[in-house]
Amino acid sequence: MTALQRKPAQRWLAVCDIDDTLTGDAQALQDLAHAVNDAGKSVVLAVNSSRPAASVAATLAQDFPDNLVPDAVVTALGTEISVGGTAVPAWQSRFSGWPHDSVFAILAAQGHQPHDPMYQTAHKVSFAVPKSKQADARRALSDAGIGCDVITSGHDDFDVLPRGAGKASATLFLAQYFGIDQSCLVVAGDSGNDLDMFLAAPHRIAVANARTELVDALPPGSFYHARHPFAAGVHEGFRHFGMLPSPTANTRLSAGALEP
Repeated sequence: MTALQRKPAQRWLAVCDIDDTLTGDAQALQDLAHAVNDAGKSVVLAVNSSRPAASVAATLAQDFPDNLVPDAVVTALGTEISVGGTAVPAWQSRFSGWPHDSVFAILAAQGHQPHDPMYQTAHKVSFAVPKSKQADARRALSDAGIGCDVITSGHDDFDVLPRGAGKASATLFLAQYFGIDQSCLVVAGDSGNDLDMFLAAPHRIAVANARTELVDALPPGSFYHARHPFAAGVHEGFRHFGMLPSPTANTRLSAGALEP
């Protein structure tokens, strides 16, 4: 995609996956943190993960530099949102009464293996369902009259959410929450469970290590495929879209010099 002309007064919302997108190279993440902080209030940074809040909080505490504190945290595949460390009631209340136990029972009855209990939340059911069995699992949920969306990724990750949840819906909610126009929305990711989020944003960054399940699902030319992996690729993409200034000749990241 064509790089954008940076406008200093422009306010951006950047929504990034965590695992293998921001994490994976500690020095690159530190470099990105410095650049985002230098941008000040012109950049609102959110992380958007498939993992539940407690798991993500541990990663933010252990793997993120002290000077990189996201303005918002989206967890459990878009079913949980917190801003400034506090859950956003207007989002969570949308999914009250969702039949988590019924969804779990249907998939278990088909003989599928649930993911570890730490990955199950009130509004997300996570199982390992082989690709060859996923159509049957979807059909069983539909036959039971359960309103849900299914997100698949990897070899057999099968996540069931309330209809209207998901990484994309949460991303668009944040844009509205922070009063940022969708034209200033940038997303970054690496796997199939980021596809939903990519389709909601005009500016998309697939890091160099992105899985083919994401890259092949996107129309050619509809996203920026970074040359660098992990946070260095995110940093590269932010510069490409004009969200962060282009590097000077002396600017170096751990993955090498990043061009505009």
